[in-house]
Amino acid sequence: MRITDPKALRAMAHPTRIDLLDLLGRIGPATAATCARHLDTSQASCSFHLRQLAKYGYVEEAEPSGDKRERLWRIIDHEQHWSSADGNPAALELEKVFIEREATRMAAWTDLRTTISEEWQQAAFISGVSAPMTPEELDQVGKQFMELLEPYFARIKDHSQIPEGAKVVRVFMHGAPHEPLTP
Repeated sequence: MRITDPKALRAMAHPTRIDLLDLLGRIGPATAATCARHLDTSQASCSFHLRQLAKYGYVEEAEPSGDKRERLWRIIDHEQHWSSADGNPAALELEKVFIEREATRMAAWTDLRTTISEEWQQAAFISGVSAPMTPEELDQVGKQFMELLEPYFARIKDHSQIPEGAKVVRVFMHGAPHEPLTP
């Protein structure tokens, strides 16, 4: 989903809403109560934020469960894209919130790393590289990363494809030019 509407961008820039999108992407359709338990917040808060996400087309009501009183929500698209290239203040704010969340997650990983199996410790990675590229080449690198991950996105939409022993893995990618070096 490509997001360009400033109101929709501002709607997603709330940390609880980003948490809800992330959670629904991981666990599938859920009620506000279920989301509240996972996010350690109130059902009323989750309900409000889910309605706001629905207003801007990020989530929708899922097929009802056996209990007609339960209102299940599901994510509409597991991938959201926006661009701050035009200086749109709403896109810039969303980008800032998103990057701060990812930095917090990466820092938390260092505290949790030794609490999981050796196999997962060895598989996890953090790396960075600086390489000379044109804007066109950088754009191509981003597209190639997304193509590489595409088979795994399908598992989010169809949980029956998830192999035994799999965990939800967060992959964060960022590519931008370095600030020019000053002499």
